[in-house]
Order: sequence, then C-alpha cells, then structure tokens
Amino acid sequence: MKPAAAWGLKAGLINALLLCGAALTLFPLAWMLSVSFMAPGEASTFPPPLLPAHPTLGNYRELFDHHDIGRYLLNSVLLATAATLLSLTFNVAAGYAFAKLRFSGRDRIFRLMLGVLVIPGQVTMLPLFLMLKSVGLVNTYLGVLIPSMAGIFGIFLVRQYALGIPDVLLEAARIDGASEFRIFRSIVLPLLAPILVTLAIFSFLASWNDFMWPLIVLAGNEHYTLPVALASLAREHGHDNEMMMAGSVLTVIPVLLLFLGLQRYYLQGLLIGSVKG
Repeated sequence: MKPAAAWGLKAGLINALLLCGAALTLFPLAWMLSVSFMAPGEASTFPPPLLPAHPTLGNYRELFDHHDIGRYLLNSVLLATAATLLSLTFNVAAGYAFAKLRFSGRDRIFRLMLGVLVIPGQVTMLPLFLMLKSVGLVNTYLGVLIPSMAGIFGIFLVRQYALGIPDVLLEAARIDGASEFRIFRSIVLPLLAPILVTLAIFSFLASWNDFMWPLIVLAGNEHYTLPVALASLAREHGHDNEMMMAGSVLTVIPVLLLFLGLQRYYLQGLLIGSVKG
C-alpha cells in the first residue's frame, strides 16, 4: 500500500473513532433534551423512546409556574457571576504578586500553598462552616461566596502564566514613573487576558455546579441555587423523569453556551500557559 493511501486510511480511522467518541459523549445530553419535551410518563415506557411523540413545553411551564425555578435560576446566575468576579480579583492579584513582586518568604509561602492542594476540600467544610456561623454568615449569600474569593489552583494558574511576562517590560514602566497599580492595570492585565478567560470559565463552572457547600450554608428555600433546588425537587418528584430532565436542561444549557462562546479564548489560555509554564 502506498504511503499516501496508508496515511489516508489511518486518518479516516482516527476520525471515525473520534466521531464515535463524540457521539457517545453527546448522546446522554441529546436524550436529556429530548425527554424534557416528552409528556409525563412517556420516558418510562419500554423501550424508552428517543424522540417525543408529541413535543410539549409543559414540563418547563410546570417548573416555572409551580416550583419557582426562575428564582433558583436567578440565584445561581447571580452567585456564579459574583463568585467569578471575586475569584478574578483576588486570584489574579495574588498570582501576579507571587510571579513578579519580591517580598519576604514569597517562595516558601507559595510552596506551602501548593502543599495544601493535596488536602480534600471536604475536610475544611466543617471548620469553615463553624467560622461562618460564629460571625452570622450562615444562610447568607456572602457565606456561599467566601470560599470562592481565592483558590490555590487559580493563584497557581495565574502565576505560571504571569512568569512569562518579560521583567524588562515592567522595569521600563517603573523607570518611566508608573505606579505598581498602573503597571498592573495597563500592562499586566491585557497580557493576562487569555488566562483571565480561562480562570473565569473555571470559576463560573465551579460555582454554578457546586452542590455541597450551598446545601450546607443555605437553609432557606428562597436562597437555594439551581442544583440544590433540583435535588430538593427530586425528593418529591423523582418519579417524574420528564420534569427532572427539563430542570437538568436548565442547569446545563447556560454553562454550555458560556463555554462554547469562550472556547477559543479558553483553549488559547491553556495552551499558552502550558508552553510558558
């Protein structure tokens, strides 16, 4: 077999395998969307249908009209947005400081922080909850947001990317009389743009999908986020597969659209960061 033909056969086989993998990955999401438009009980038949016989928006109307899903959706949007902004503010500032600013114990502190990464987050939930309870932040949105203000992984991600910023560029700005805040705002932030988008996506997804911490901190139903509200709804309507799938669609679609819209910047940040790190 000629080399060109062998290479074409190999490429076709690889593309076929990738296509099969993509189909297997997307099928559950596609079926979830399909079931959300089915009439109550239709998905429970055997064999389960792939497409609704008579598509309906009744499951979505039920969620919004009788289960107040709009409030929970808004709670999740506001909390995820606030968590993302706080994460960007603190993680970017700390990551840049560990990369480019000189202060006593900088490297030792950073190594200690990396060591803390091996500690599971569940271990710190009880002490953190008791601390928040002592200051009256339980059942408040601020109590949910505090753990997302800064994360070791976010600081590490920004630091590794910021190490690639030329020192001569920063020194030239200092010689010209620019303050550290001006340097950070006018020079550093534009150069960190790809990793900022990557960190923003990570932070938004982590906050949006977080279930355990909001469940622990938030006691009132009116404060529930979407994942917590759906879990609570499943205890009462777990048999209603169609309505639960509609709730799952409402949970997945916003973050999926966000990722697809920022995918180019997200991949750019990861690839450039891996080369520079």
